[in-house]
Amino acid sequence: MALTRLTSANAIPDDSIANVKMANIVQSKNIIINGDMQIAQRGTSAASVTGDGYKTVDRFINEMSSAGTWTLSQDTDVPSGYGFSSSLKYDCTTANGSLSAGSWGFISQRFEGQNLQYLNYGTSSAQKLTLSFWVKSVKTGTYIVEMVSFATTKSQSQSYTISSASTWEKKTITFTGDTATAIANSSARSFNLNFWLVAGTTYTSGTLNTSYNTTTNANRAVGQVNLADSTSNNFWITGIQLEAGDTASEFEFLPYDVNLLRCQRYFQCSFEQGVTPGNNEANYLMQDCSCYASNSCYFGTPLFCEMRADPTCVYYTGNNSSSSGNKITYYNGSWTNGTAANAVLTDKYVSASASISSSANQSILLQYNYTFDSEL
Repeated sequence: MALTRLTSANAIPDDSIANVKMANIVQSKNIIINGDMQIAQRGTSAASVTGDGYKTVDRFINEMSSAGTWTLSQDTDVPSGYGFSSSLKYDCTTANGSLSAGSWGFISQRFEGQNLQYLNYGTSSAQKLTLSFWVKSVKTGTYIVEMVSFATTKSQSQSYTISSASTWEKKTITFTGDTATAIANSSARSFNLNFWLVAGTTYTSGTLNTSYNTTTNANRAVGQVNLADSTSNNFWITGIQLEAGDTASEFEFLPYDVNLLRCQRYFQCSFEQGVTPGNNEANYLMQDCSCYASNSCYFGTPLFCEMRADPTCVYYTGNNSSSSGNKITYYNGSWTNGTAANAVLTDKYVSASASISSSANQSILLQYNYTFDSEL
């Protein structure tokens, strides 16, 4: 094979080299965090779910009202041959076949506005967003995905169809950009991505809103099937990717530790992966603490990474026997479950601190677990 001499005529332009370098610097094209459902710091299953809250896999919040009862879980049922190992499963355990007008239920991920500035919303260069995901359901029919601008009360909805029962299907949906309204550059909640599962007539009686407009409830989920109408209904989802542009690329798999760290910006805990906080946990933190005055035993717990905001902290006794009492076990001649003040000195960059009641001028030994929450 002949070699070609590099000259000024055939050299690679500097700007091309710069573009290649910049492309390799970008860590993640996927706006979604934990789209492969790998991280579940709060536990792998939650039963009897009827309302809002982060229940299982990280960064996906369940939002629901008068929409049946569900078991949510991190599941191993995934599309074969595509590299996924986990999915988020919804299992209807108490049906609601006659929805009230205001019934609603969806899976949501929330975004910080400062992470979306490159979309150029509020300008003529506003970028489209393309969503791709794998989904499987016992119930076929029309489902709705919605982008909601939380700060500006604007939204847009798109529909997709599950054609074959109990079969993994890949879906791709493109959302138009918003040329009229900019995204606030802050760590506050800016956008939601909602996967609708249940919708009463309050949300289905109008015409589906397929471009950014001021949110009108009647236009949000027109055509949505009622996934809550039978206890036979199950729903799985994984491989969720949201990226700039009008074309879906292959799912971007991040290393487990990188994925976990991205989730820990919003939630951190000392419990082992898969153990629901407050449940029996053989392992716990141990720490010495010096008390200088009664009720003034302060201690700090270093954070894994900078959190989105100063977190809400909950502490658990060393044997987790007081999961709802925000207590810490300490040794002061005997083991005692002392009340922990709720994050009286909290710094999202460094540590979460609290105080417990004890006698003055002595050292005590602490045993505890914790959760730190700064979700949107």
